[in-house]
Amino acid sequence: MPKRAKISIIGAGGNVGATCALWAASKELGDIVGIDIRINDMLPVDGRMLDLAEAGPVELFDANITASDDYAAIAGSEVVVVTAGLPRKPGMSRDDLIGTNVKIVKSVSENIAKHAPDAIVIIVSNPLDAMVYTAWKATGFPTHRIIGQAGCLDVARFKTFIAMETGFSVEDINALLLGGHGDDMVPLPRFTNISGIPVTEFISEDRLNEIVERTKKGGGEIVAKMGTSGYYAPASGTIQMVEAIIKDKKRILPCAAYCNGEFGLNGLFVGVPAVLGAGGVEKIIDVKLTDEEQKLMKASADHVAELVDVVKKLAPDLA
Repeated sequence: MPKRAKISIIGAGGNVGATCALWAASKELGDIVGIDIRINDMLPVDGRMLDLAEAGPVELFDANITASDDYAAIAGSEVVVVTAGLPRKPGMSRDDLIGTNVKIVKSVSENIAKHAPDAIVIIVSNPLDAMVYTAWKATGFPTHRIIGQAGCLDVARFKTFIAMETGFSVEDINALLLGGHGDDMVPLPRFTNISGIPVTEFISEDRLNEIVERTKKGGGEIVAKMGTSGYYAPASGTIQMVEAIIKDKKRILPCAAYCNGEFGLNGLFVGVPAVLGAGGVEKIIDVKLTDEEQKLMKASADHVAELVDVVKKLAPDLA
């Protein structure tokens, strides 16, 4: 009988981490370990994971779901998901989180390198692109085993808004977004279609631009409505990536991956279409961009580079 995969989630006591565990369990992707800190001598993540395990008999999933505050528990993980860090609050941008979260992600990454040195790591913490760089430097892992989750979420939001506009099923909408996670992401409407039919057959250019702008600010819209970051969709996007890796599906998904010449970029983790399989990022699909799209991609990458420079100043050992 084949051994189940092991998936560890750092920050599983929080909303995003706990929801990642929920989606992973419901898809029976493997055994799950939730890691988080103690609060006033209590370990809330233990309760969350126990609560989830008790849903197994109803939802009919088999998984060993455990929790700990000891990183030794992640040993042998095929995939480690990092959701640890401060969430956004109203009035905050993702970039505002960098001072605190670089310390958290650096510490988490060092523990991953110590206890799960063969794992593929998916970063969800914000500001995403800078935190992926932080994890890469702190783990010392090869770039194909460090990936950022952003594009899967951004594309899901884009598809959702297109479905709302047209009334068509989300299952028939295909879309692509590139670049950094945030207001300077790069939309590619010419690669967006509904069941193979260009989206411009259904939505005017002006209205499509409005939907693109809503997508760029999608995270802020959630924060404004409920006072903190979203978690259902971010976790869903993350587990889409986990499933592609665990099942070696070779899916082309938009991820923050290390660019080494692709899209004219070098030395940065930026949102690009990547083939995800058992090896992590197995290939980047280097789509030929128009001059205007390339200009937007460069501007997005320049902002990522600025954030990476901030990381280097905050943690010189990561330079």
